[in-house]
Amino acid sequence: MIADWIDVGPVQAIPPRGSRTVPVQGGDEIALFRTHDERVFALVNRCPHKHGPLSQGIVHGHAVTCPLHNWRISLETGEALGDDRGCTPTIPVRVDAGRVLIARAALVAAAIAA
Repeated sequence: MIADWIDVGPVQAIPPRGSRTVPVQGGDEIALFRTHDERVFALVNRCPHKHGPLSQGIVHGHAVTCPLHNWRISLETGEALGDDRGCTPTIPVRVDAGRVLIARAALVAAAIAA
């Protein structure tokens, strides 16, 4: 159902191999990432290590490197890669007719968890 998804803007508003953020009233900000192959991912904008803003990191492949301590985080799973351990919550996202949609239930959960 369309009511289960929230339109957060055009995919073109996310720079290629970059990100933008979506505020969540009363919750953690969401980071949207666009990869080299035009896939879009959404994570809570907080590294599991020291809560660095992942949206300010470098996107490479399907991962982002945290700007604080260089932890690499999978955009698909939110898991830290390599020897690091930890996980950032992922947010269900889809692209429909050039618009980015995120799951309403995930936003509600993010607000409750904050």
